[in-house]
Amino acid sequence: MKLYYAETMNPRKVCALAKYLGSPVEFVPVDLFKAENRTPEFLSKNPNGKVPVLIDGDLVLWESTAIMVHLAVKAGSDLWPSDAADQVEVLRWLAWDLTHFSRHGATLYFEHVIKPRIGRGEPDPSAVQEASGFFRKFAEVLDAHLATRDFLVGDKLSVADFSVGVLLPWAGDIGLPIEDFPNVVRWHERMMALPGWREPFPAPLSAVA
Repeated sequence: MKLYYAETMNPRKVCALAKYLGSPVEFVPVDLFKAENRTPEFLSKNPNGKVPVLIDGDLVLWESTAIMVHLAVKAGSDLWPSDAADQVEVLRWLAWDLTHFSRHGATLYFEHVIKPRIGRGEPDPSAVQEASGFFRKFAEVLDAHLATRDFLVGDKLSVADFSVGVLLPWAGDIGLPIEDFPNVVRWHERMMALPGWREPFPAPLSAVA
C-alpha cells in the first residue's frame, strides 16, 4: 500500500492511525509548495487534487475518513467496531466533526498556520472571531460527552477519536481554547500517550506544516 500525504490537517489523522496500527504502508510525501498535488499523475489518483490518497492494489481511495476505516478493517482492528450500533455512533461523530468541530477549527488552522506560510497575509479578524465562537460552541458539546468517557464511542479508541482530535496538537498555534474544556484536555492527553499520535509523520516535509 502507498499513502500519499503532506504534513497538513487531514493527512495527519490517517498517518497517525496507520502508525498506530502498524499498517504496511509506504509513506509517499507530496510537496504542496511545488504543486505536486496538481500534476496530471496525481490528479489521476485524486481528481480533487488533495491529500491523503491511499493506493491498495487496484483500490485508489481518497477522503481521510474512508481511508481510516479501510485501514482499520484491513487490519482487523476494533478501531472500526464490529458492533453495528457502535459503527453508527462512530459515523455520527465523524459526520459531526466534519460538519461542526473540525470545520470551524480548520478555519482557525487556515488563518493562523496556512495563510502565513503561503504568503496570504495576516489572519482575518472577522473570520477568526466567527470560527472561534462556533468552535467554542461545539467544544462544549464534546466536553459534555467526554465527562463520563475516556473515548468517544463505547469507551474504546476508534477512528472517531483520530478524526475529532486532529487539530488539538496545533491548539496553541491556532488559538483553540481547549484549556476551557477540561474533559477535552484529558481526552487529548490520552491521545498524546499514543506514539503514533504524537509523531504521525514519517519524516519532515517541505510542504505546508
